[in-house]
Amino acid sequence: GVKHADRYEPNVNRTYYEMASHYGSAILPTRPRKPKDKAKVEAAVLLTERWILAALRNRRFFSLAELNEAIRELLNRLNEKPFQKMEGSRKLLFESLDKPILRPLPPKPYEFAFWRLSRVNIDYHITVEYVYYSVPYTLVKHEVDVRMTEGIVEIFHKGSRVASHRRAYRKGQMVTDPLHRPKSHQKHMEWTPSRLIDWGKSMGPSIGKLIEEILARKPHPEQGYRSCLGIISLSKRFSTERLEAAAARAIAIGAFSYTSVKSILEKGMEQLELPLFIPETPTPVHENVRGASYYQENRSSKFVH
Repeated sequence: GVKHADRYEPNVNRTYYEMASHYGSAILPTRPRKPKDKAKVEAAVLLTERWILAALRNRRFFSLAELNEAIRELLNRLNEKPFQKMEGSRKLLFESLDKPILRPLPPKPYEFAFWRLSRVNIDYHITVEYVYYSVPYTLVKHEVDVRMTEGIVEIFHKGSRVASHRRAYRKGQMVTDPLHRPKSHQKHMEWTPSRLIDWGKSMGPSIGKLIEEILARKPHPEQGYRSCLGIISLSKRFSTERLEAAAARAIAIGAFSYTSVKSILEKGMEQLELPLFIPETPTPVHENVRGASYYQENRSSKFVH
């Protein structure tokens, strides 16, 4: 319930707070190291364990309805049991204090939601649960709050909702709203497709070609920004010559991704010579390698007999 305890301003779990607000309830965290603040709650748990759970511990139930009926009978008996040190019972107190001020349930049931904090990448997407969701491009590098239900992902910036998407579950999927895309040649954008391609060409023709292919193979060029920036970051770890050779090899084998180039460099495969073709190796002649004719012969002989 409380994420960060504090004597004056405790930080309440946001999902828990949202549920309480939906039902019009207030959350008042107890003071740390003050067990008497919640003595009544703990006592109610103890009574439930003694008068209901303990009484049913040896019974076997064959349906949820049967179990609920047994619990309801014991619960009514517990609530009607007179207090030992004061007049009345729990049922009488409820009917005189709580019931008169109860409000009807909200017209819509509470929908469980997770809250996350995320930062907008330069491709104007955030990453939540390994899925990429777009936000307006003006929020690049800003922090946003993300609310996730079973079917919807809502994104908030400074309390205002800036985007809403249908929730996706496939790892690596990009959910993009075309209205979030920046117009061409916006001055405030740090990177553009043309700038990325020009940077690649300045390092080497194969690097430029690789970046151009990565951007061209995406539904929206901005979706390839992260791969291109990853390749840019490799220039800090490896020499330009090695990066150019790795890009050439990636193009030759059709591996247009940052992870492929990184793997080539880490394994030193850019130094290997690319074969022009892979010759077909014939199946070796061996008594255990029977071939199709063997089964055809056995099948024919089986039918003959």
